[in-house]
Amino acid sequence: MEMPYFPVGRLVLWNPLAAGRVVFLPRPTFDVYILLTKIFFFMNKGKLLIFSAPSGSGKSTLVQWLMAEHPELNLHFSISCTTRQPRGTERDGVEYFFLTPESFRERIQRDEFVEYEEVYKDKYYGTLKSQVTSQTDRGENVVFDVDVKGGCNIKSQYGDRALSVFIQPPSLDELRRRLVGRATDSPEVIEQRLAKAGYEMTFAPQFDVVIVNDNLEKAKEETLKTVRDFLNS
Repeated sequence: MEMPYFPVGRLVLWNPLAAGRVVFLPRPTFDVYILLTKIFFFMNKGKLLIFSAPSGSGKSTLVQWLMAEHPELNLHFSISCTTRQPRGTERDGVEYFFLTPESFRERIQRDEFVEYEEVYKDKYYGTLKSQVTSQTDRGENVVFDVDVKGGCNIKSQYGDRALSVFIQPPSLDELRRRLVGRATDSPEVIEQRLAKAGYEMTFAPQFDVVIVNDNLEKAKEETLKTVRDFLNS
């Protein structure tokens, strides 16, 4: 993003109330220049997109399609922190920020996270407020793929700068069929996921938009339109 340029000699403004005439103001003071610069960067800051859904609803498929097929939307995942060990070729600051449990807990105490979760004992995942600010200041539209509580928490903190989207399966019966069809979980795990899904679906009214994924192509179109309308608003 280039720095905004304002004329040194005089400031030119368009006055919609003056019958289309242009208004010439005296040379802007340094304070005015700073104010206009701040307005420029505020208007070009990125926005936040929050996606939540029960497991098996197709959320990851929709988000990955959106990011891969529509680069013009300038979507970027938030880079999260975790206390687990790096896997394979993962690098600190690229896939994740890798922290010790002690360091993670210290940051919790300092209220540095937008959201965080302890998945297992000493196995934390979370997103730093400073990281979100860094990405949006670069004009990136930051994507969050989080659970329903994390989604609601992020939305409450960022308000109109964030759009929260809940991807909902057409029914629990259809969700069961999808989970069984994936053949990745035992029957016991599937029942646990279904019970959790029933609970997660009670959060749907708290989201800005609910998209029912009963047809993947239709859900793609609806998701794309929803995101475009928000980013252009």
